[in-house]
Amino acid sequence: MARKLVFDRGLFATVLMLTGLGLVMVYSASAALARDSGMSFNPLFVKQSIAGLLGLAAMLTLMHVDYRILRRPAVIYTALGGALLLLVAVLFTPEINNARRWFFIAGVSVQPSELAKLVLIPFLAYQIDRKSDRINSFSFLIPCAGATGLMVALVVLGRDLGTMILLSIPPLVMVFLAGLRARYLLAGGAVMVPLVALAVITEPYRWKRLTAFLAPENDPLGTGFQPLQSLIAVGSGGLFGLGPGNSMQKLFFLPSPHADFIFSIVAEELGFLGAVFLVALFAAFLWRGVLAGMGAPDLFGRYLAWGLTCMVVAQALIHMSVALSLMPTTGVPLPLISHGGSSLLTTLAACGLILNVSQHR
Repeated sequence: MARKLVFDRGLFATVLMLTGLGLVMVYSASAALARDSGMSFNPLFVKQSIAGLLGLAAMLTLMHVDYRILRRPAVIYTALGGALLLLVAVLFTPEINNARRWFFIAGVSVQPSELAKLVLIPFLAYQIDRKSDRINSFSFLIPCAGATGLMVALVVLGRDLGTMILLSIPPLVMVFLAGLRARYLLAGGAVMVPLVALAVITEPYRWKRLTAFLAPENDPLGTGFQPLQSLIAVGSGGLFGLGPGNSMQKLFFLPSPHADFIFSIVAEELGFLGAVFLVALFAAFLWRGVLAGMGAPDLFGRYLAWGLTCMVVAQALIHMSVALSLMPTTGVPLPLISHGGSSLLTTLAACGLILNVSQHR
């Protein structure tokens, strides 16, 4: 008799709690913006709710479609080619906030770089699975470095340094775990560091963000405004917080409180205990994702689960580090929590794939 497949209920519950908390916090953090728009409803919350429903549908679908379909060359190379084409096409869209990152379809923004993150990891898992005995050969390095480098270059051309960092972290973790020699990793780092430095130096706003990170008090009403207001929000929450909906910083003091700095609003309204609870949820997500990969019946499933888990957790760590002024401002959303339809949809789809792998433990 065939064994009934059972997904990781702990991981499933963690994802649902994060998504539910995210909807509550988006509603609270965007309340002032919605009221200022003059509408009788909160449009940001409505959009996030729709994206959440679509994302949950995608997650449930991917949970029940065998993840090994992604291992087929026709599927993986078609997805990779489609993601690259979208990254090229978005470079010809109108510039918004000094960047080209979005398509607008029927008034809805779509960010191709979010899809690129979701496509790159299965491609790398496919390469590791097929060439596990040749990890340190050029037959493995060239396609992996080529696909990653091309996506990173296209994202940089769109002036999205935050996503460039997020695209780079999971591949490095995956190939390290697969057994890539240290000298190749160091060579990759030797190439990346000057490129990142060049990207910062050649864009005045990035350089200002870096100097503001080092000394925000030198320009409290200019470049240092965001990090200082974020720290005020975090510090104002105390141990128990001001209470849901009672944030003061969201009243047009902290820019983008519903997206780039939503962790600051969580700390302000729910306090230190609420912020620790949120961190604990991401820690639980990391643990269950690692277990799903460890129990996978093949290398493809293992590195697929580990890569997607790394994608979500690394993004969460970067967002929280920015909110606590441990990193320069990058504009990276908090997965499953921040406002952003593309981010929520792709993250829930990634969770569906991890849950799919967990069924085969």
